[in-house]
Amino acid sequence: MAAFFLPGVLMAVAGCAGGMVSADPGLTSFSVSPGASAIDTNCTGCSMASRQGTPVEQFRTTLPADEGAEVSWKVSGGDPRSGPGTISASGEYMPPSYLTRDRVQVLVTATSSSGATANSVLTVTPGFLQPLTPENSALGANGQVTVTGVLAEAGGEAGISFALANSATGSGGGQGSLGPTTCQRPSQAFTQCTVTYTAPAAIAATGVTYVVATAGGSTSKAAADLLLNTAGVSSNPASHQAEQLSPAQLGSSGSNNDDYDAQGAQVADCCGGTLGALIEDGNGRQYLLSNNHVLARSDQASVGDSIVQPGLIDNNCTPYGDGPGTAPVASLTGWLALSSAATNADAAIAQVAPSAVDVTGSILELGARQADGTLSAAPPGVSSTGGKGESAGLGMMVAKSGRTTGLTCASVSAVDLDVNVDYFTDCAETKAYLSKTFTNQIAVSGNQFSDAGDSGSLVVDAANAEPVGLFFAGGVDTSGVSEGVANPVGEVLSELTTQLGTGTNYSFVGASDHPVSCLTYGDNTVALAQARTLSDAEMTRAQLALARARQLVNPANGILGVATGKSSDHPGEGAIMVYVDEGAAATAPASVDGVRTLVIATNAHAVAAGSAPQTPFEGTSSAAQSLPASVLTRAIATKQREAHTLMAQNPAFFGVGVGQSLDNPKEAALVIYVDRKNAPAQLPATLGGLRTRYVLMDRLHVTRSYATPLEPRAHCMPRATSAPENFDPMSLTRPENLNLN
Repeated sequence: MAAFFLPGVLMAVAGCAGGMVSADPGLTSFSVSPGASAIDTNCTGCSMASRQGTPVEQFRTTLPADEGAEVSWKVSGGDPRSGPGTISASGEYMPPSYLTRDRVQVLVTATSSSGATANSVLTVTPGFLQPLTPENSALGANGQVTVTGVLAEAGGEAGISFALANSATGSGGGQGSLGPTTCQRPSQAFTQCTVTYTAPAAIAATGVTYVVATAGGSTSKAAADLLLNTAGVSSNPASHQAEQLSPAQLGSSGSNNDDYDAQGAQVADCCGGTLGALIEDGNGRQYLLSNNHVLARSDQASVGDSIVQPGLIDNNCTPYGDGPGTAPVASLTGWLALSSAATNADAAIAQVAPSAVDVTGSILELGARQADGTLSAAPPGVSSTGGKGESAGLGMMVAKSGRTTGLTCASVSAVDLDVNVDYFTDCAETKAYLSKTFTNQIAVSGNQFSDAGDSGSLVVDAANAEPVGLFFAGGVDTSGVSEGVANPVGEVLSELTTQLGTGTNYSFVGASDHPVSCLTYGDNTVALAQARTLSDAEMTRAQLALARARQLVNPANGILGVATGKSSDHPGEGAIMVYVDEGAAATAPASVDGVRTLVIATNAHAVAAGSAPQTPFEGTSSAAQSLPASVLTRAIATKQREAHTLMAQNPAFFGVGVGQSLDNPKEAALVIYVDRKNAPAQLPATLGGLRTRYVLMDRLHVTRSYATPLEPRAHCMPRATSAPENFDPMSLTRPENLNLN
């Protein structure tokens, strides 16, 4: 992996920046809180979120009674080259994006309207520049993968420590072994450390082991998820990010050749996603299919724009024509306008160049396991549907092959999803374009199913590889589980046919139906909900409801016992565990005195012995407990009555669909996406007679990825002969811009 070089010359800052600082408290009645704290350049440990949702360290003052309310803020000290960071007029502090030493101290000073001052000392350490690479990988017995981490530090002595663990935030356990860590700490490049992981010689059962990295003296952690599998499958997403030998296969990195942000004469950053699938019109002309925001730059592109492989994000932001490493594979033909109320999909097509793309529509790793453990490329299945794809069903196991996480599988967690998604006109997502509400979408939930850069991936039924969705948006919930959204392929093909004005029908290019070698990293939603510690208030609320719940116990009616527990539909909320006879058709209310019920099928002996399960999924899986069609139909009707009102009443609710309750898998639930930064204090246990299941996460944004070039590059314009006044040579490679969004 290439080093992340810092552009320009690292210029020393005059004065005493970077030295030790100390706080002079000034007037004892005028103070700053916190008085001392520690964070890293990723803002790990920061106390608040800004209005834009980014983490910040919030400073506040305590003023004497005779002081005015006006306070001014400044920061000093910090790093001799990157400075002390910034602080807003309201006391929101952001650390510098990189350091040149292992730790620095920043002096935060508040000045009152009368001139009194108060200080706080903040210690800043370097954090991770980007996620570990690869973020995920699958290995069989004795398989090996090299994991790389990069710190936002140029020079210094800090490094990265790697350890095996049983969880992404753990510090012990795990299978296999790690070799020695090798670090490079050049003064003109960010610190980079690598370690080689070796899977055990025998793998008893498929499961995930984590390589957890810690950064220097910071509390920041990053992890790579390694799927150790008994099938002996070897899969590394790096193959999806590489330049493809002509003809290119799909599921690989791609972008519009103009998808970059300029800063003067320089390319400041760039973005891209996945070349998802191949479709053809009635005349046999073939087109790449991906998202509007990947190929058409969220409505900002022009017909005829070059589509390149790999995307600019995987070629140091170097467009075709400015240097080697990427090649044009198609010409942008048309897109479904996001700005139009008539569109309900995020899609664009580009006519392929002769011999540039595999004419069979082969997608990386969609085929069978080969002798060396790798997965072959294969076209999607089209034989059952004539290339029109099929409808996704709740609980269906689906697969996608994408630029960032490669081949992954997970289950459909919600159908008929109405969801609001934010779009931007720039790669850095600083210039808002619009928020669009899509209806009747597909939600997919699972560990490591997707990440930024997977936008445009074709989602297929894992049983037969038939297309079901076009992946376009996602994020990670508060449990660390990937939540993704896809347009139904029927909607995509229909709208392309009716709205592009070509008078032709489109269909997928593919071959006979075939199973996909699924790589499933699991789903921690229930496990983490049950591991969460309840607040005293929640435990008290559940205990108070328990007395009323005891009145439900009646073995003749199939209810064997009750106890207090934890909800999985709303992590952090208490619940009443209701034990029902597994051999009877017992029913339980969705709540008791406003406290959710957790309905667990078991037997009287297990209840009496205290060995009954703690969740409905213990020893089973949600996929094995499918909902009857009549239950799902009634739930969809309820959702269609409730969704618009719910989302209109409170913008914190940005998605509503129909899924399966995790507290009682025999019941449907309204799956409600909630902005974790603006979550209402009270979230009802039922709406319209249906259970509610809440997914707390950041608002959904489109899942392309962006990065800054390792060195600033001019594009189609002469380089500036001199730096403009106040030009910061480091601003073009701010490490946070390398993070996946």
